[in-house]
Amino acid sequence: MPHLLLCPDKFRGSLTAPEAAEAMAAGLRRALPRARLTLLPLSDGGEGFTQVLTQAHGGFFRKLPCRDPLGRPMEAEVGFSKNGKTAFVEMAAASGLALLAPTERNPLGTNTYGTGQLLRAAAEAGAETVLLGLGGSATTDGGTGLAAALGWQFHDKSGHAFVPTGGTLHHVAAIRPPEQPLRLCLTAATDVRNPLCGPTGAAAVFGPQKGASSEDIQALDAGLRHMSRGVSGGAALARRPGAGAAGGLGFGLLAFAGATLRPGPELVLEQTGFYEKLKTADYVLTGEGQLDGQTAGGKLIAGLCGAARRHQVPVLALCGMLAAPPQALARMGLTYAAAIGRGPASLPAALATAASDLEAAAFWLGKLLARKK
Repeated sequence: MPHLLLCPDKFRGSLTAPEAAEAMAAGLRRALPRARLTLLPLSDGGEGFTQVLTQAHGGFFRKLPCRDPLGRPMEAEVGFSKNGKTAFVEMAAASGLALLAPTERNPLGTNTYGTGQLLRAAAEAGAETVLLGLGGSATTDGGTGLAAALGWQFHDKSGHAFVPTGGTLHHVAAIRPPEQPLRLCLTAATDVRNPLCGPTGAAAVFGPQKGASSEDIQALDAGLRHMSRGVSGGAALARRPGAGAAGGLGFGLLAFAGATLRPGPELVLEQTGFYEKLKTADYVLTGEGQLDGQTAGGKLIAGLCGAARRHQVPVLALCGMLAAPPQALARMGLTYAAAIGRGPASLPAALATAASDLEAAAFWLGKLLARKK
């Protein structure tokens, strides 16, 4: 019987990646009771990044104090490897859009200070290396809030130090480095390649989903451009692919933390041992909430297809919504793709039944695979 490697991403709003993998496994076990199933839930660097990598490393979780995007005190979960030397952090845990009510979403007034606090707290807890997932941000501050939490000082033209938000970046007149830099080997995972500024930059592309109006976007973009000019080598860093990730946090990590930016799927596949497990797999089964035209642009499923193609392993996908034409799916390298819905349903209803729908879709897919053997 076949060996199936189950590698879903989250189904946003309904299932975490581990929950999706369990639902797939439940359906396949009924259809292929003798099949070998390896559950390997994944992430592209966004939500679920901490959980997936901590579990893959057999690590543990800790709640650490920080501030949310509006500066309110809270606690966020950070993962650590078994020996505590590596920490796994999601910027969305402290600076994410999901932390705000719809009426609070305004990137002019938010910052990434809380994410910087998590990095500092992880280092103080003994971590020497941090893998940071970028995605789901509520911020467009160019990473200045994070930098302030790490000891960088931002001064206005009167010499007063302040912690910038997206709407106050234009007040930055001087930037001073910390007296005692935080010593961390920091790698950030992102699934986008946008630069910091311009028509494909952080404000223009991602600002609207954070509550920014067209006027806000212009102000945010101008502020990011102004702030980056005050950084040594800032113009070049602002053009780097991924600098615009998470509201410009990619830029801030490069400029203020000496971080390395890596494609999220590539990093997660390495860290979870995917390539080794792929060698014995007959099929890879993946999935996500929506499979669309953006999936090919650096998302997890595209990364899976590229890796599996080199080993001639078919990739099958089950998703909440299938919004890409067959030609695009074929170009990506998918052998099979299907939506899990069992009939017309409102979005709330579809989210509520996602687990049972995914289990049923996996069952019928398993029946198809049984006919091949």
